[in-house]
Amino acid sequence: MSTTVDLSMPTVPRVRRTPQEIADAAPVAGARRVLLAAPRGYCAGVDRAVIAVEKALEHYGAPVYVRKEIVHNKYVVSTLEERGAIFVDETDEVPEGSLLVFSAHGVSPAVVQSAVDRNLQTIDATCPLVTKVHREAVRFARGDFEILLIGHVGHEEVEGTFGEAPEHIQIVNSPEDVATLEVKNPDKVVWLSQTTLSVDETMETVNLLREKFPNLQDPPSDDICYATSNRQTAIKEIAPQTDLVIVVGSANSSNSVRLKEVAEEYGAKRAERVDFANQVDESWFEGVATVGVTSGASVPEVLVTQVLDLLAEYGYGEVEEVVTAEEDILFSLPKELRAKLAQDGDDSRQLGGRGARPKR
Repeated sequence: MSTTVDLSMPTVPRVRRTPQEIADAAPVAGARRVLLAAPRGYCAGVDRAVIAVEKALEHYGAPVYVRKEIVHNKYVVSTLEERGAIFVDETDEVPEGSLLVFSAHGVSPAVVQSAVDRNLQTIDATCPLVTKVHREAVRFARGDFEILLIGHVGHEEVEGTFGEAPEHIQIVNSPEDVATLEVKNPDKVVWLSQTTLSVDETMETVNLLREKFPNLQDPPSDDICYATSNRQTAIKEIAPQTDLVIVVGSANSSNSVRLKEVAEEYGAKRAERVDFANQVDESWFEGVATVGVTSGASVPEVLVTQVLDLLAEYGYGEVEEVVTAEEDILFSLPKELRAKLAQDGDDSRQLGGRGARPKR
């Protein structure tokens, strides 16, 4: 019997060039500094969802199953996996009778019914702002409106909202899609949107839709969540002053990817997105005086701190926080979990939101 031997090369950590080597490569005009965007990082919906899984593990014990990633961040997912969370793509991967948490991005009624059919105990950690969009979709569908859902095809949030009224919804993936849209009754059309989109691009799409369908109705309130809007506003303020913007956030995080795009659009000479500080390439610092730093709404502050520590090693120790909004939104934990906590006499943590995580 033959034995296969793995001869692949081991991963060798990249040797960074020293701060002096970077300085010699391209002199910097002016003092080095960091402009740190605020708000940044965790929003209330993300904080609530992460706490929900943490509390479920604490009170029900491992394993706790989670449909999809609880939030779109590698560090958060891997940390929860280490504690006993198991992430699955669909409900049929969960043993019957087990505990399943629905992610912050929401699920369709079909997914909820699938969990019922498998006798799963569920905790719904859907962000309340996403739930609001679901309810709007249901209400407009009952009124026999055609719903133009602005969002990214394949994103969990869009799939969940679409599933509320598939016979009434068309997904508008980009402004370019508007030209080919057709509706049955242009007098009964409304738009809704994914909560994590670019504010500017969404309004561009809405304006094009309104040109095509003059009687297009607006949702009762803005669907793009406060956190997405606030983080984009902060980076718009910083970007024109920067030589480099570093966005901390995962590639599958829509709001993190949008932050990089907004930074580039609003004047940053360069913008990069990283999950972790070790992904920052020190060559980016060549000739750079001002670095902007922000993070997506699913990013814990510890990851930003590590990027700031790396920047300090390369002479960017002066950090100025640029505050464009104050956030004090709090959401109650999912009702299923609150009942369990009350039963167990745990009153330590009932809310998710600002002030709940340490700030630098």
